[in-house]
Amino acid sequence: MPDNNDQPPASWKDKRLESLLGSVQDEISQYASRLTSQISRLSEIGIALSSQHDLDILLEMIVEEARLFTLADAGTLYILENNSLQFKILQNDTFRVRMGGTSGQEIKLPPVPLSKSNVSAYAAITGETVNIPDVYNADGFDFTGPRKYDEATGYKSTSMIVVPMLNLEGDVIGVLQLLNAKDPRTNKVVPFAEEFVSLTKSLASQAAVAITNARLFRDMENLFDSFVNVMATAIDERSPYTGGHIKKVAALGLLMCEAINDLNDGKYPEIKASYLERFKNRRFSKDQLKEMKIAGWMHDLGKITTPVHIVDKSMKLETIIDRIELVKQRFQAIIAVEQNKWLERKISMLESGNSPREITAAEAAVEERIAKIRDDLRFLTSANKGGEFMDDGAVNRVREIASQRYYFEGVETPYLTESEAENLVIRKGTLLESERKLMQDHIVLTIRMLEKIPFTKKLANVTRFAGAHHESLNGTGYPNHLKGDEIPLEGRILALVDFYEALTAYDRPYKKSIPVDKVYEIMKMEVERGKLDGDLFDLFVKTGIHEKLQKMFPSANVQQPPPRQPTPAPVAEPSAAPKK
Repeated sequence: MPDNNDQPPASWKDKRLESLLGSVQDEISQYASRLTSQISRLSEIGIALSSQHDLDILLEMIVEEARLFTLADAGTLYILENNSLQFKILQNDTFRVRMGGTSGQEIKLPPVPLSKSNVSAYAAITGETVNIPDVYNADGFDFTGPRKYDEATGYKSTSMIVVPMLNLEGDVIGVLQLLNAKDPRTNKVVPFAEEFVSLTKSLASQAAVAITNARLFRDMENLFDSFVNVMATAIDERSPYTGGHIKKVAALGLLMCEAINDLNDGKYPEIKASYLERFKNRRFSKDQLKEMKIAGWMHDLGKITTPVHIVDKSMKLETIIDRIELVKQRFQAIIAVEQNKWLERKISMLESGNSPREITAAEAAVEERIAKIRDDLRFLTSANKGGEFMDDGAVNRVREIASQRYYFEGVETPYLTESEAENLVIRKGTLLESERKLMQDHIVLTIRMLEKIPFTKKLANVTRFAGAHHESLNGTGYPNHLKGDEIPLEGRILALVDFYEALTAYDRPYKKSIPVDKVYEIMKMEVERGKLDGDLFDLFVKTGIHEKLQKMFPSANVQQPPPRQPTPAPVAEPSAAPKK
């Protein structure tokens, strides 16, 4: 019979049971706490993923967060494209490797074909998650790839979890593969715990949605950029003489912003430190550069409403055609009328018995009058070309010519129409004040049109920047007569580069291209007059923006202006009547 004295007392058993229950409760509590923490972390990751629209950064975040979440040493993300799995991100902590995404390191591994023998492809085909404790002791899949990688690098692939990424429609868009889970206490490789499977699947689903959203966001940006490009091209191509203006202004604006960034990076040590003070710590981010680019592309949007014959007006009388040809024909008719009148008078003088001396004197007076008409026509043809300045004498001569009348078939007709006379007395250039106002109104229309576009937050200043490219620091610009700091830096940049491009353009019908050194003199004068920003002009010159533009648009240095439409040949002047 056993001795009851050998049995542990009841109190001791109770304490042991109590200790065991306490241990179990602690483990359950720790598990619950860990699970709660993981779910909370999963929620945080989802929020972080949903707020990121840069696809490269997003893909990196997905792998990084999944590895941290599951304590994985390595991870690979594939995207399903062209009926195969394309490597997008590859990370390995043991080798400190980061490839793909924003790393700058290209992944040169070939895409994975969609074959069920490959575990990643299997997950993509079936939509199933695969959890493998040891790839060297697993059946059903071909692990030739991981083993070759191990042989080449000395790595030891062991545990693996492969999770398909499904979008909201249930379609697989990619695969997340994690490798070598580690025990946080021993740092040894262990199988991926089952608790991670469902959580990782949830993370993969969130990642798939985030990737889909990022793609949609990127596609929307590309669509908007294409729309902007098409609009800008349409504006440029309306006239064969201004093609490329918008592209060059946008490129120059970006070059100026990048030059300011380079200043802060110390790329131009030859520029004095005191000069750097103006732009110190002024840096344009990627988004701000994009905003500047769009403002450059859109700065002349309102010109789409400006009549082409005004944009291209190279002669004062030009509309759809150059009306100087009509004036020439009219003057030939005036000369013919004078000659016919003389013939009738000469016959009358001969019949009346006038002396040859009288007839010769009368004919000389007619020839002098006809010579004056021809000289007036030559003057009007010259005045039609426009120029920097038309003096009072020339203006009065046009008006005196316009006041004359001739009779044809009993109808009194002026030498010049009111419109012709009004245009020919333009003192500077080729535009009437009403036409100049219409040209200037393009910026008002630009602002009005841009205000109707629901720009994103990142592009919120496009209208303000584009709408300021004709403002002057001294307040004499248009349309709002802004002055000084009222004009944003980006607007000042666009004003400078727009002015430069207009002066150097070879393809304007109303002026010749001006050499760069002469352009710099003109721009310096505008700085001194308080119109252009002097610091920006110095930066433009000292950083060689002109040469950079030439490299971007090499054809602009050699291309000839497009040929103008041939003007109608003038009507032949009637020959003088033979003397009798």
